[in-house]
Amino acid sequence: MYLSLSHVLLFAQIPDHRENLAACTSGSAICDFALLTQAEAIAVAAAEHQRTFLDCRNGVGSCDYSKLTLPETRAVAVAEHERNFSDCSEGSGTCNYSKLTQREARAVAVAEHERNFSNCSEGFGTCNYSKLTQPEARAVAVAEHERNFSDCSEGFETCNYSKLTQREASSVAVAEHQRNLSSCRDGYSTCEHSKLTKPEATAITAAEHRRNASGCKSGAESCDYSKLTAAELAAMEAVEHQRNYTACVKGYGYCDRSRLSPSELSTMPDAASSPH
Repeated sequence: MYLSLSHVLLFAQIPDHRENLAACTSGSAICDFALLTQAEAIAVAAAEHQRTFLDCRNGVGSCDYSKLTLPETRAVAVAEHERNFSDCSEGSGTCNYSKLTQREARAVAVAEHERNFSNCSEGFGTCNYSKLTQPEARAVAVAEHERNFSDCSEGFETCNYSKLTQREASSVAVAEHQRNLSSCRDGYSTCEHSKLTKPEATAITAAEHRRNASGCKSGAESCDYSKLTAAELAAMEAVEHQRNYTACVKGYGYCDRSRLSPSELSTMPDAASSPH
């Protein structure tokens, strides 16, 4: 049974027709309205209208009010008013104060005052001190002082030493000293040896020496051989000699036969079977 050419073309066009209908329904620019049936064109127009209504109500893009029905226009007006009130209450730059009712304007003013007080108290955003009441200004001053003391105690760059009391300055000095001592103990580059006491400097020097010796034993890149004692160097040489001997015997790892004693060489496999 053979299909006519017209049937073949019809079946070939079905997927394209469906794709075009989907594109038109979704508002895609590739939609070809000429390919739609009358029923499809009506459905696409309805979908486009609904999309326009939703965009207007949600404030997406520029709204073409002329395409809305009267009930839709009213619904959009309500949504726009509520959105503007929300923007004003949250301090959004899109707020239009002229569209607020008197009651809404008062609520927005309260929200703005509370937001400004919060910003001033927390040190976030922009603070307008001129809009604070006297009790609020005092509370903000206390919060700022406590925040500065905390910053100084933690070693933050925002610390302003000039705003510390004598007692706070002493406390901060102790915290800084302890922080530096901790950095020195842990071997951090921020360690300032000049700020250590003599007993601390002695203890830190010993700790640094132990850390360097341990690093040298483990083959760490940070090893500084020049800081090892003669006894430590001798011990390391013995360990390295044993490692080299084992590598030569097993034929695994770096082997330097020139460092072996005559008696050790006598225990080695022949040169042909041993890597160098």
